[in-house]
Amino acid sequence: MGSHLSPWPTYTSGQTILHNRKPCSDDYRKQAGWQQQPQGTTKPRYLEQLEDYLHKELLLLDLGTDLAQELRLQPYREIFEFFIEDFKTYKPLLSSIKNAYEVMLAHQKEKIRALEPLKAKLVTVNDECDKRILAMRAEEKTEISMLKKEKMNLLKLIDKKNEEKISLQSEVTKLRKNLAEEYLRYLSERDARKILIADLNELRYQREDRSLAQSPGIWGEDPVKLTVALKMTRQDLTRTQMELNTMKANFGDVVPRRDFEMQEKTNKDLQEQLDSLRDDYKEVRKEHEILLQLHMSTLRERDQFYSELQEIQRTSTPRPDWTKCKDVVAGGPGRWQILAEGKNSDQLVDVLLEEIGEGLLREKDFFSGLGYEESVPPFLRFDGVVENKKPTKKDVVKLLRDAWKERLAEEQKEKFPDFFFHFLERRFGPAEAMAWAYTIFENMKLFRSNEIMSQFYAILMEERSESVYIKQKEIIAELLKEMTNVDSQNEGLLTMDQLRTVLKSTFPFKKEEKIQELMEAGGWHPNSSNTDLLNYHSLFIEDEEGQSVPFVQKLWEQYLDEKDKYLKELKQLLGLELHDEVTLPKVREALMTIDPKLDKQTLNSYLSQAFQLPVTKLPEAGEHKEEGIVTLLQTALQQLQVADIRRVGSREQEPAS
Repeated sequence: MGSHLSPWPTYTSGQTILHNRKPCSDDYRKQAGWQQQPQGTTKPRYLEQLEDYLHKELLLLDLGTDLAQELRLQPYREIFEFFIEDFKTYKPLLSSIKNAYEVMLAHQKEKIRALEPLKAKLVTVNDECDKRILAMRAEEKTEISMLKKEKMNLLKLIDKKNEEKISLQSEVTKLRKNLAEEYLRYLSERDARKILIADLNELRYQREDRSLAQSPGIWGEDPVKLTVALKMTRQDLTRTQMELNTMKANFGDVVPRRDFEMQEKTNKDLQEQLDSLRDDYKEVRKEHEILLQLHMSTLRERDQFYSELQEIQRTSTPRPDWTKCKDVVAGGPGRWQILAEGKNSDQLVDVLLEEIGEGLLREKDFFSGLGYEESVPPFLRFDGVVENKKPTKKDVVKLLRDAWKERLAEEQKEKFPDFFFHFLERRFGPAEAMAWAYTIFENMKLFRSNEIMSQFYAILMEERSESVYIKQKEIIAELLKEMTNVDSQNEGLLTMDQLRTVLKSTFPFKKEEKIQELMEAGGWHPNSSNTDLLNYHSLFIEDEEGQSVPFVQKLWEQYLDEKDKYLKELKQLLGLELHDEVTLPKVREALMTIDPKLDKQTLNSYLSQAFQLPVTKLPEAGEHKEEGIVTLLQTALQQLQVADIRRVGSREQEPAS
């Protein structure tokens, strides 16, 4: 291996290699010059082999893994081991150097391995700290915005108080100025009075001196003595004047007690006003804080409602295009236009379901019996299969009209379901009665938009009292009679004014807007004249399928609305929840309050319906056993909803306070 060694690259082109000597030695000074050798010296063969080996090993390595640096170190470690093996003389030294590096590398690896969990924990802690910092910044931002708002409000309040302070200061300055002017005026007046008194005294003294000089014998005294006495008196006067001047100098700025008391009273009044303003300010500030809280809650509710609105807009389905049904419904566009006229989307869905259900019902040949359970209506109690008679809607409506005629003509009233089944037995025979009962029942369930069917179904299922239907028919007959009486020429025509008069006389408790609704349903419109004629018989016409004209429909809708309003007033006056119990005296008192003109018979019928007691068993008002009759408020209202409930008179208005 020694034959392969050479001094390269000591003499490579343009390169200089310093020998391993101390910079301060003599040899270093002797050979301090540059040494240059001829160019063109090639690399040693052994060096080229090692470089080729290293290059190949590095190319074979996969440097895309996490251990790339350790793998890259391995070829260099092998090259170093080759050097140690080839240089036997330096092998111990090179081995110790290698071992020292290996120990250090192992130590560093262990240290890195120990720090790996700490690094992961540090990353986690760093993320948590970042989140906390962001949360704290958000909280600080919210708090800063609130503090800024509060600062602006306080600054406005301070400006207001400063304005009040300036106003008070200007008032105090004005009062002080007025006080100073009054003080100067009184001081001048005092000085003038003192000067006047001094002048008067001087004149008196002069007159006395003149008198003494003119008649010395009058007093019987020596003039010299009197002159000396006068001199002494004048000295006393001078001394007294000096004392007076001293007093004036010492007490010249003293305020009179009266002025002091007046100023003290004014100051006290101003202090009371200031205390009152402070109290008002505290109250206003509390109200302001409450309003701020209310504003914030309102903002939150607004944001919540806006989010709900966006969610509803995102998830809601578009309005259906009902014109697509005209080509599907039997009868074509003309019949669909008649069916859809004046109906909203919910009603159109019912119409469409009825059209679909009618087709399915006609395809059905038999009905399955519902059995003999208590929950089954009496006229449907049958176990087996019954035939579907498949009548048309007109046939069902005609049959129900005949049933009503027979029911109204009955003298001995039996229960309505029993009457209905007996009517079918008389009409079709006992063998076919059950089949017809199921057929008519299914048709009534299907055609809920039909007035006659829906009302007959509600009475049959005891959801509504038959007195409601009878009373409605009586009102319509009475209204037609009134119109006929007004029509003196028997032409079947009325003017709009006459129609309004008849409606007001027949329905005295309806408001003007309700009368207007009936007028519009009867054919009145804003461009109509009061003298326009109306065929009033057309207001009560029913078609073959039992559908009334809009006028009668509006009467029925107003009756239902008035009943709901009547029962809501009753519930509101009782002041109870639906699940609370209510006694008979409370209901009696509430009914008399909302409808003071109720007669005893009508009142007892309402109470009998609400508490499901016969009228004969109802106790009189004031009896002790009244308190023992209780029921749930929800039950009482449901029972009253079934019956014919109407307002007898207008509710008395409470006097304005």
